[in-house]
Amino acid sequence: WTVPALGVKVDGTPGRLNQINFLMNRPGLFYGQCSEICGANHSFMPIVIESIPVDHFIKWITNSVNSSLDDWKQ
Repeated sequence: WTVPALGVKVDGTPGRLNQINFLMNRPGLFYGQCSEICGANHSFMPIVIESIPVDHFIKWITNSVNSSLDDWKQ
């Protein structure tokens, strides 16, 4: 997979989990695609990464945790 606007490329290996971490310095939607001819459905493997400001993320995760705790208390 590659997301050219971010300078990110990660290869996948069948049967193995592969992860990448990086810090986004601007919000937005970033589009990418499977970057190697991997089979008949190669053209149907797009990727979209949504980057949001840190304060929006913290608010989202706080709400998610609080909601989960409320569900657990019931």
